Amino acid sequence: MPDQRSCSPKEPTGHSPSPATEELAGALRSTEAYPHQPGAIDFTQTQMSLLFLADDLVYKVKKPVNLGYVDYSTFEARRRYCEHEVQLNRRLCPSAYLGVVPITREPNGRLRVEGEGQVVEHAVKMRRLPQERMLDHLLREGHVTGAMMEAIAARLASFHCEAATSPEISAFGTIEAIRFNTDENFEQTLPNIGTTVRQSDHSLLRDHTNDFLQSHAALLQRRVERNRIRDCHGDLHAAHVCMTDDICIYDCIEFNDRFRYGDIASEIAFLAMDLDRYRRRDLSDTFSNAYARISADGEIAELMSFYKCYRAVIRGKVEGFKLGDSMIPEEDRNRAKWLARTYFELARSYIRGKGLLVIMSGLTASGKSTVADGLGQLLAGTVISSDVVRKELAGLPIDTHRYESFGEGIYSPEWTRRTYDEMLRRSKQVLASGGHAILDASFLRSHQRTRAIKMARQMGVRAVLIECDAPYEVLAQRLLDRPAEETISDARPEILEAQISSREEVAEFSDDDHIRIDATQDSETILEGLWTGL
Repeated sequence: MPDQRSCSPKEPTGHSPSPATEELAGALRSTEAYPHQPGAIDFTQTQMSLLFLADDLVYKVKKPVNLGYVDYSTFEARRRYCEHEVQLNRRLCPSAYLGVVPITREPNGRLRVEGEGQVVEHAVKMRRLPQERMLDHLLREGHVTGAMMEAIAARLASFHCEAATSPEISAFGTIEAIRFNTDENFEQTLPNIGTTVRQSDHSLLRDHTNDFLQSHAALLQRRVERNRIRDCHGDLHAAHVCMTDDICIYDCIEFNDRFRYGDIASEIAFLAMDLDRYRRRDLSDTFSNAYARISADGEIAELMSFYKCYRAVIRGKVEGFKLGDSMIPEEDRNRAKWLARTYFELARSYIRGKGLLVIMSGLTASGKSTVADGLGQLLAGTVISSDVVRKELAGLPIDTHRYESFGEGIYSPEWTRRTYDEMLRRSKQVLASGGHAILDASFLRSHQRTRAIKMARQMGVRAVLIECDAPYEVLAQRLLDRPAEETISDARPEILEAQISSREEVAEFSDDDHIRIDATQDSETILEGLWTGL
């Protein structure tokens, strides 16, 4: 049975001064600080919390921060919010939340979890959920099915049906309350303009949000009248869903009720948006459609794009907050910057309602695949590789090498035509769902580029050519230095020579849609330039 304690019954009324965050982070990384003698401690942190993973348990300590929308600055506030977190999260993940436990300072000065000394802090105590069953992990591994998303939809529909509502909660669905939240998002994003979001996109997103609220006022009012405003989870993205037998959805927002009170459509859009970020718009559609069907909520479809955009802006804002936290390692802050940009790119895509076709072009070893992969992450786009498609059509494992002469075997004109045909077919599917498609191939011939442009025009989307170029000596040396086991490409120096003699200059794209890249630069510099100018 879960430990039902909120804190130690022997806890004195007073408490010693709380330790500095740095002292707490250091002391609780020692296995000796825990009563169950764990074998090792894994430590991580967010902007608001320290997390200590001790074998099969997790202890979550709130940082003494005041960020405006959350205030953990006092001992009593941190204790209160720990208790609130356990209470709220037991709604959707009852077996994981064991209670709130004290952190004490012992007579020898050391800090201990659930010790006998003076209480100086508190922690939420949880059972450690299996990492391999987290939805974000399963998405990265390609193991999520439509049936799984329908099961999550059913779980949430049941939860929302029983979730609290009241006149006070319903007030958070009014135009005034929604506008307060959206205005706050854009104001809090201002310091990161030029770093995580372009000025033009910030203005576009803000204008679109205000226009939607004005034009859909009647619909939003109906949502209030139909009791669609509930006490929800509030932070429903893939990393907070664990596919255990009973589907554990954890780590809801406890620190600010207005972030949890809202339209159930906004909650569903949150997870749907995150599925889009993982480039699984098929699962996103399956999930949102299943929820609308199970909950008999026919208005969700009309609200989905707006709330996806709203949630993407929130996630971009939150990731941007990390850039100013000195306790977060520089590498993690840099990762947060790029993730924030991805969220803002997603938000922009929901406004446009259609995707982008990116056509990579260049000689072998010019870095096309590296740039394509980086763009795929930045744009949450689907990368379609000619190397992969060609071998799939030939029935070969993608890591199998076929060193054929230029223009022969699976690299004959006929095989190349089939490969490009299949790439365009797959890109149509991506673009039809509103996603971005990135074609990772050489595209050295005019007719290949022309066919891609024609397909984009038929789909009503923009086509952009990114041409990677580097001196011959650089490309030849890269081919010599590249271990075969680290690439699926079959390129060799003699292939480079043949490509040079057969390529045709680009004349099919306007200057605005033809981006030339100096491929001797490092990948982050290249992507920085593309983010600024794409």
